Amino acid sequence: MASSSGNSISNSSGSSLQHQNTGSEQGVNLHRLIDQRKRRRMESNRESARRSRMRKQKHLDDLVTQITELKNDNNQIQTSIGFTTQHYMNIEAENSVLRAQMMELSQRLDSLNQILDHIDSNGVNETDAIEFGSDCFNLPYYLNHQQQPIMASPDIFQY
Repeated sequence: MASSSGNSISNSSGSSLQHQNTGSEQGVNLHRLIDQRKRRRMESNRESARRSRMRKQKHLDDLVTQITELKNDNNQIQTSIGFTTQHYMNIEAENSVLRAQMMELSQRLDSLNQILDHIDSNGVNETDAIEFGSDCFNLPYYLNHQQQPIMASPDIFQY
């Protein structure tokens, strides 16, 4: 019996060693599995972070490109505004000159119409003939017939 009890002890010791080995192997396998999962997760996280950095860099590059394009567009618009403003100033100066000329021509026209009205209402007398010289009777506006007034108004000169 002693041998059987020795056997049983060794069997039970051997089986407990097997259980320990099996338990420790399972623990090792479990740790390996956990380590593999951690490594895969870390690699996945690193790859995800790398992709995220690449997306951010691409977005930043796109924004820098857009800024450059917008600055160029802004410069072109400012240049165009400068040319347009200069053109406007030139046209405004020309319009001022034309308005002054129109006023002067309108005053001359009024004066000529007054002279014609005076001639039509009074006719030509000797004082006028002496004042204008002997050729005044050969001029058409001194003829003794009804003169038509010069028809023009300042509105003609406006666009």
